[in-house]
Amino acid sequence: MVQLSSTLLYIAFVLYLIATLFFGGAIRVKKKEGLDRWATLGIVVTIIGFVAQLGYFITRWIAAGHAPVSNLFEFTTFFGMMLVGAFIVIYFIYRTSLLGLFTLPIAILVIAYASMFPREISPLIPALQSDWLHIHVTTAAAGEAILAISFAAGLIYLIRVVDQSKPSKRTFWLEFVLFFLISTLGFVIVTTSFRVAGYEATFEWIDKNGKQDEMVYHMPALVGPHEGMLKTDGRMTPLVDTPAIINARKLNTVIWSLFSGLALYGLLRLVLRKRIAAALQPLVKNVNLDLVDEIGYRSVAIGFPVFTLGALIFAMIWAQIAWTRFWGWDPKEVWALITWLFYAAFLHLRLSKGWHGERSAWLAVIGFAIIMFNLVAVNLVIAGLHSYAGS
Repeated sequence: MVQLSSTLLYIAFVLYLIATLFFGGAIRVKKKEGLDRWATLGIVVTIIGFVAQLGYFITRWIAAGHAPVSNLFEFTTFFGMMLVGAFIVIYFIYRTSLLGLFTLPIAILVIAYASMFPREISPLIPALQSDWLHIHVTTAAAGEAILAISFAAGLIYLIRVVDQSKPSKRTFWLEFVLFFLISTLGFVIVTTSFRVAGYEATFEWIDKNGKQDEMVYHMPALVGPHEGMLKTDGRMTPLVDTPAIINARKLNTVIWSLFSGLALYGLLRLVLRKRIAAALQPLVKNVNLDLVDEIGYRSVAIGFPVFTLGALIFAMIWAQIAWTRFWGWDPKEVWALITWLFYAAFLHLRLSKGWHGERSAWLAVIGFAIIMFNLVAVNLVIAGLHSYAGS
């Protein structure tokens, strides 16, 4: 069953890649009456891929005996699946191929990123042995995925309207956003390389409770664990040690991601001889800006109440059951609240202050950055009650 689950996920990944190519073809050909054949092929292949990934989710649930959202691999692949599902729904409302050309690569990067983490099925810790795991986590992930559609729409809008003929703050920040997407690809490449090479280094260290523990690195240690001692001969000695509250191995992963992203971004700039956003601009030259702006707003309007329900209301109910309090200041809870407050401000500025167009697009990009910080940095680096999510 586990093998079948992995195979279905791989099939979905490949189909999303193929669908992206079809949506790219739809952008390049002249539109005919109704949907052109490339767009039709793109959405059909996307739906088949989504069904395959849904099959992965169901078969892994059967194999694990619980909803497969209990670690970073499972949660992130589910987030990717919900992102594709949200795109399919919005595609049939607005019928725009360009959204698929930008949304599917984001989903592909999310799934590829997830696959770099341990995929073994392990028993649930006592705190997670509850039906609220299924309710809270899946609803929160679905809400974030719908909100992420606004990021794709915002990115399309900004690539279209930001003047690339001269450097400015707008070109810098747009390029900064694209750099982080490229860093995700760099992380996948470097992690796969060390995995193929069979790299492994073991450290003994002292955790935040003062107990001795063991930590295994699968990439050279740029940063080491608190009071860590390298036990594997012939491996890199860390440049610095981290406090016990920081998960050193996962911080090391983030640093490698940034370094590999810098290298890949630099290579792309050398090949293209222009900014990445400038290279993408021809793809969006015929975009209907009002339509893209509408998609971004509708995504937030739909995703916000779903996120509120899953990440706040259901979370507080489960927190009361599991930890006998509705709210604490755990890092994950704090960032869920920050995310909620930001999108509440997004809707307020949009509806009351008239923040449409480019300003709304920038807000959508910032909102997605907050979601990704919660998913990546909070899960990987900061230790807390939700640290199991990054295991």
